[in-house]
Amino acid sequence: MTGCAVGPNFHRPPPPPTTHYSNGSDPKATVSAHGAAQRFDTAAAVSADWWQLFRSPQLDAIIKEGVSNNPGLAAAQASLRAAQNDLRSGYGIFFPSADAQAAATRERYSPALLGQNAASHVFDIFTVSTSVNYALDIFGGQRRLVEGLRAQADVALADERATYIALAADIVNTCIAQAAYRAEIEATGQLIELQKEQVGIARVQADTGTVPFSNVLSLESQLASYEATIPQLEQKLTQGDDLLAALVGHTPAEWQAPPLRLDDLTLPGTLPVSLPSNLVHQRPDILAAEATAHAASAGIGVATAAMLPSITLSGALESASNSTANLFTENAKAWSIGANAAAPLFEGGTLWFKRKAAIDQYEQAMALYRQTVLGAFEQVADTLRALDHDAAVLLAQDKALSSAEQALHLINANYQAGIATYLDVLNADAQCRQAKIAELQAIAVRYQDTVALFAALGGGWWNTSSQ
Repeated sequence: MTGCAVGPNFHRPPPPPTTHYSNGSDPKATVSAHGAAQRFDTAAAVSADWWQLFRSPQLDAIIKEGVSNNPGLAAAQASLRAAQNDLRSGYGIFFPSADAQAAATRERYSPALLGQNAASHVFDIFTVSTSVNYALDIFGGQRRLVEGLRAQADVALADERATYIALAADIVNTCIAQAAYRAEIEATGQLIELQKEQVGIARVQADTGTVPFSNVLSLESQLASYEATIPQLEQKLTQGDDLLAALVGHTPAEWQAPPLRLDDLTLPGTLPVSLPSNLVHQRPDILAAEATAHAASAGIGVATAAMLPSITLSGALESASNSTANLFTENAKAWSIGANAAAPLFEGGTLWFKRKAAIDQYEQAMALYRQTVLGAFEQVADTLRALDHDAAVLLAQDKALSSAEQALHLINANYQAGIATYLDVLNADAQCRQAKIAELQAIAVRYQDTVALFAALGGGWWNTSSQ
């Protein structure tokens, strides 16, 4: 009788019928830039500890601190435990429920209540009883309810994984940005010193009448512009420190991140690219959307079963006496056994439209699932293209820096030969340092887009024994 369950059986949606993330074919490899080449490998696994590919002990230590103390991750883990315990509690409906009661009362009885003309008297009643109830899940409504709880636990698990991945990516991205800000501050400081020398030389030339004073004003304006960037970079550096402290679960006053330089990081050379058919089973946001649809599907079964009859078996055993000495004698015993059947006859359309609402919620969940999948594919495609473009941009910046360095070398030679001025040397040096700052920015973007790829592929949680 309990072999069937009303409502649809949920089936995992098939992955989109595509083998590529972009129109045509996906990027195959990135060009070598700044002494490092990256290539995409569809056979490579996404490491669960992907940040270790950057080979930075300081970065590993910060990640470990964040995983241990981040309140957002702790909240997600608590939510997961709550959902799992709700599921365990739901399994109780498959077993009979038994209750025991004991009571002792003292009463005064009035015969006048029965129309008798007699004296009232006081007496004691002692009762001990137990009852057993078991609901026959004929139409599977209870099983669908537990199925929904199981799906909700899957949602909580996916959310916990997504929180973990987002935390790791946020920490690594912030550390990369911090390292880039430090390098930019250092390079900008050197540029400012050169610019101050240029202003000094221009003033001397203006005083001797060899150049117009407008040259001095132009150089001073450029110097002020460079000096204005330092406070901005320092503010970003401070904000990054505060963000890192919050990510690892501390206040900015009680925790300071270890200093990290771009040179302390190694760019991963081999980048995994999961097939689209695997991505839908890896990304936590897709798995959460799938589990939400599963819960909505189970809700249809629960709403359908509510429209059908329900049967409950019950039994009770009781012993009652006016004294404890006779409480367990044969004459004090009473028992009952029976079945109760109930069926809704008229609910004013309430149950019918609840079922319709459950169907609508399922259709909504499936539409959101498809939207999540499309967004995931878009994110991976954008990240793959970004990495290709990052390498091309960095290659161009490398060439610009190399040209600036060669120009500086030639002007230095001309200066030593007496055919170039010291101001020419300073200008060439400033251009070289400007090219260096642009290269630093391009390096940081390439590192951060590498982080974005690992996060977009799902973070590799399935490749760790703890999951």
